[in-house]
Amino acid sequence: QVQLVESGGGLVQAGGSLRLSCAASGRTFRTYTMAWFRQAPGKEREFVAAVSRGGTSTYYADSVKGQFTISRDNAKNTVHLQMNSLKPEDTAVYYCAATARPLSTLPISQSLYIYWGQGTQVTVSS
Repeated sequence: QVQLVESGGGLVQAGGSLRLSCAASGRTFRTYTMAWFRQAPGKEREFVAAVSRGGTSTYYADSVKGQFTISRDNAKNTVHLQMNSLKPEDTAVYYCAATARPLSTLPISQSLYIYWGQGTQVTVSS
């Protein structure tokens, strides 16, 4: 069992930055591929980024490539999402999630993720 708690969301002006964090409980954290998803108002939840179990490999949605950076610290059971050059279209609730699938399988479908956080709101004003 893994419990995930996100933090770091808030209101920021366009062009600004935010760093989201996800704190995980449990001793098995390092056995999961971790990811961030987001859901904008009136839209489906979408994949944003994922990081491998060891933290050495990452994968991004095309819409955030070069703009967001995902990382993890297995010693601290945390995952981070550094978001730069934020745009109003990045406004969404951001969720942290865990899957047993390896990153090499490119797990972008939310149905593959078994643990989810409660989400943190990110609002980018123009």
